[in-house]
Amino acid sequence: MRVRRCAVVQFESQEAVEFDLGGLLSGGNGARRRMKWMAHAAHLDAPVEVDAVVCECMGSLSPDQWVTDDVLGEWPQGMLEFLLACGLVVAEHGTDNASVRDLQLRSMYWWPAAAILYRSSRWAGVDAAAATQEAGLSTAIGLRNVLGPPPEAVSARYDAGVRQPLRRNEDGDFDAMLKRRTTCRNFNRSIPLPQALLSRMLERVFAAHGQWQADEETVFLKKSSPSGGGLHPTEAYLIVRDVDGLDDGLYHYHPIDHAVVRIAVQHETLDELAKRAVAGQHWFSEAHVLVVMATRFRRCFWKYRHHPKAYRAVTMDAGHLSQTLYLAATDLGLGAFVTCAINEVDIEQAFGLDPLEEGVMAVGGFGWRGGDMCNAEFDPNGRVWPEQMAQ
Repeated sequence: MRVRRCAVVQFESQEAVEFDLGGLLSGGNGARRRMKWMAHAAHLDAPVEVDAVVCECMGSLSPDQWVTDDVLGEWPQGMLEFLLACGLVVAEHGTDNASVRDLQLRSMYWWPAAAILYRSSRWAGVDAAAATQEAGLSTAIGLRNVLGPPPEAVSARYDAGVRQPLRRNEDGDFDAMLKRRTTCRNFNRSIPLPQALLSRMLERVFAAHGQWQADEETVFLKKSSPSGGGLHPTEAYLIVRDVDGLDDGLYHYHPIDHAVVRIAVQHETLDELAKRAVAGQHWFSEAHVLVVMATRFRRCFWKYRHHPKAYRAVTMDAGHLSQTLYLAATDLGLGAFVTCAINEVDIEQAFGLDPLEEGVMAVGGFGWRGGDMCNAEFDPNGRVWPEQMAQ
């Protein structure tokens, strides 16, 4: 049998703190500290706890060159079997899940550090809203009390005396719209959203408004937001509720045809899925339409192979789309939000996405605003909530 190390793996030294009753009874503080090594592999769903001997053995294997197992005779007994079982070492022609996923990862041209970052930062089943409230961090005063004062709002790098003032300009229509842009935390689904507004939002934010073909297989799209390399790898998946003429459900948006297709039927309610998708942020989950922005990594990495800036480019793409979504909604009189505090794993399972192929980057949403500010919104100039701000 021939084996090699998996393609992308990094080792992290961690300190584990455990309760020590014996130490407590003998006058200690009741805490036992243990050092451990964690192996983070980009093709695995979770890190693997290892020891220094495993790290040394892994370090003797190439990620590219196959070696026969008989040259590993100096390894401790059972070491190769352990590494094969946990997926840190793969066998040539292996059909197990780890071997297949490792080959898949190799074919996608990831920059190794970015692959580790992406895989290790995904959430599953996290209720960020509840955790924030429990920690006392759900208000500005709470943040200040628990965390202390934040860094200054504006960099004080240069003294006021050396700043050259610039002329303030009169607001035009676009300036006024920019100042009305806020993150909506109060939606009203008792009023259905017209399908025409859904169509208009998707057309403005995610539709292709032109295309150029170098040949049958090489097509570049023109959209309303910029994209690294002009590749536009971000897909839009929808959770739709209370939209006239469209059944509640999960959908995928096709940017060239400007069409949606229903892709799944959930065993749980859409309300439960929406709340879980945005990690318990119930003020966002009430939007009529939630849009999952998922990047097709192969599209970007086809051009930017093993590139240290490629992952940064796809995160910027999601940011560009987020601002376009905000402005499009504001112009149409709708409330909107975008958040990256999301449960990527749960979203992947709901939409049938392979995280090595399509990565969930953010979730946005839009719909009718509620008439009352039940959940606090940041609108210091009273552009959206003039009456509440005046109280």
